[in-house]
Amino acid sequence: MPDRPFEGEASWPDARGRRVVFLLDAATALERRILESWIRRHLPAAPDAAAIADTVAIPPSRGRKRGTGGLDALEVAVSQGDDPLLAPLRVVWLPPRRPDGTRVVRLRDVLLRGDPFDPSAGRQRLILARDRERCRIVHGEPAPLSELRERWRGGGQAEAVETTSLQEFISRQAQLALERGERRLRGARYKVPRLVREEILARPSFRGGLARIARKLGRSEADVAREASRDLREIAAAHNPITIDLATQLYRFLYTRGYDAELRYDHARLEQVAALSQRSPVVFLPTHRSNLDHPSLHCMLWENGLPPNHTAGGINMNFFPIGPLVRRAGVFFIRRSFKDDEIYKLVLHHYIDYLIEKRFSLEWYIEGGRSRSGKLLPPKFGMLAYVVDAYRRGKSEDVFLIPVSIAYDQIQDVGDYVAEQRGAAKQQESFSWFVGLVRRLRRYGEIHIRFGEPISLAKALGAPNPNAEPNPDEDNLAIQKLAFETCVRINAVTPISATSLVTLALLGVGDQALTLEEVRVSLMRVLDYVERRKLPTMGELDLRTDAGVMRALDELVRSNVIVCYAEGPEAVYKIREDEHLAAAYYRNSVIHFFVTPAIAELALLAAAAGGVVDRLAAFFDAALRLRDLLKFEFFFPDRERFLADLREEISFHAPDWEERIDEGPAAIHALVRRFRPLSAHRVARPFLESYRVVAESLLRWGTEKPVDKGELLSRALALGKQWLLQQRIRGAESVSRSYFETALRLADNRKLLGAGAGDLDERRRKLVAELSGAIRRIDAIDALAAARRSGIET
Repeated sequence: MPDRPFEGEASWPDARGRRVVFLLDAATALERRILESWIRRHLPAAPDAAAIADTVAIPPSRGRKRGTGGLDALEVAVSQGDDPLLAPLRVVWLPPRRPDGTRVVRLRDVLLRGDPFDPSAGRQRLILARDRERCRIVHGEPAPLSELRERWRGGGQAEAVETTSLQEFISRQAQLALERGERRLRGARYKVPRLVREEILARPSFRGGLARIARKLGRSEADVAREASRDLREIAAAHNPITIDLATQLYRFLYTRGYDAELRYDHARLEQVAALSQRSPVVFLPTHRSNLDHPSLHCMLWENGLPPNHTAGGINMNFFPIGPLVRRAGVFFIRRSFKDDEIYKLVLHHYIDYLIEKRFSLEWYIEGGRSRSGKLLPPKFGMLAYVVDAYRRGKSEDVFLIPVSIAYDQIQDVGDYVAEQRGAAKQQESFSWFVGLVRRLRRYGEIHIRFGEPISLAKALGAPNPNAEPNPDEDNLAIQKLAFETCVRINAVTPISATSLVTLALLGVGDQALTLEEVRVSLMRVLDYVERRKLPTMGELDLRTDAGVMRALDELVRSNVIVCYAEGPEAVYKIREDEHLAAAYYRNSVIHFFVTPAIAELALLAAAAGGVVDRLAAFFDAALRLRDLLKFEFFFPDRERFLADLREEISFHAPDWEERIDEGPAAIHALVRRFRPLSAHRVARPFLESYRVVAESLLRWGTEKPVDKGELLSRALALGKQWLLQQRIRGAESVSRSYFETALRLADNRKLLGAGAGDLDERRRKLVAELSGAIRRIDAIDALAAARRSGIET
């Protein structure tokens, strides 16, 4: 029979004596004949079998007539006084099977033959004649009319919503049941939401919220509803199976132009995350280093048969043709600012509610934007506040936050980041910008994806309260703690690369050039520390041999980050002129592992100062003051945990330190010399020197008028360049816009940006003095490291 599909996907429902009404989702007349033919072939063997089965067409989900058509026949079918079993049926078309056994859609297939998931009537006939296996029939979970009527009236189900009619509700539930059935056929990779706009717009709580806003704004409800519908269309992703395949191929093309095709990740950890997503929504919170972050994470999920995340993207990325493409592959776009737009906030609030309620996975960058310095940026709380609010109001029994670190050997965008650090404007995203990005891609090494320990909102916040009022409060302390804990867990799993350690070594010697042997020796103590502390790495770091170090140096030479001078008897390497910020970017990606030892070194030297009576107390006081200076730069644990980490770090180098510290300055200096490696000059100097530039600029600003942050940043950049030329600051990386911006946050936190008399000038002078003292101690550590390199101190 020409309209007979491949068998095996659908079976006759267990009606238990009820009349069966098949709800047919058919986009073409041929599809309807296929479904009716299937029903006739599968009628139970009984004399009156035909009398127990009716068929009713519902508005089709595909094709030119998508979403159109009346429901009169359905109204008749459900108005006969009995309780029939309603059983949805649909024809599903599959792409042709490839030689490797997959059914992945290629762009060439679409251009030649159209959408294989939604073929025209003519192509449907060809498929049935030539490749019948591509035509399948799926059924949605059947339900008695009485059950659906109860849900329509609000029987307590999560999906219970009022609609304009019972028939419309039944049609919508049939489509959703068919989507679940189709997902079983296609696989979890194509788990995508359907009827999102229709469901959200029909919810009583949403319509009630619009009514309240209309009264508040003095506008008609219809006008507010139209704006809300436009906002939802602007925000919501519009998944499409064919586009998921095509976007995946584009993403793979992009990242493989610059990196190895094989993504490095822990398959077992990914399986654990996938298992969590089966029972609760999961939220992927990755780092943001490159424009390839989302493509690589998307491809990792796709190659493991997992559905794409619903990924929040900035509206600036919604340019043609990339925006429409990625929207259909799971990206939803959010405006940069909508604080005063009540309608937009309500729409976003209900969209996130819907995704959490339906257990779809989410993704956004916890930092908000790409890091220009290489360090993990302070977290943004807005999206997390919406998810936490949805959980607290019982939209899900639990939600898991998944910290994700995406690390690269090298990054294409570093040159742009350096320019922005020096004050250049960020390039506007557009299609020409995208083409330039693709053209500049070359080989940059490997991409590593690591998962931190998941955070359960149920464990962190307690049980939800379905009666709670909506309140996505970004200033809520619990939300901020969740965000910071996520960042701490991201840092804990961020892998150390050969590039990051080589730049750490070279930046630690300023402008001095090192031979290959000197670089290797400089790395030995760092490698020993990494191995003994069991810090995460990008596989085996081959930096103990000349050949391994040479490979890492050659990659940085090829990237124009360092320069090699080979005209003398021995080749020497140093940071290229004007590339210190680029080198710092790679070092900063792992700098958090060395912050605690750096603070320990400086606090010990503070305790060794003359006139100190209680040296142990002086040590802890100095450490806490340094922690306060750097609190906007790094993620520190709470006070007690920080002090415990500090004790553990010093004990790692000198187990008897607490007994020795009260023996006086000589004993303390001996303790510092036991640190392997020394870290303060490599880690703390650029930040504290930058802070001193800003503090001096504040002092020169005066107290007559409040500080203009933009103007002060410009003055700080100018002063920093002057001091660099005068060698009053050691490294060019200390002249960094992002470091200066963090220094301004510190000054604002200490209320140093205002105006007026009083003690403002004195408090600014105290900050300058505090930073100057810390930098003098860094100079002492630097001198000790130099003596160690020259063999004077071992």
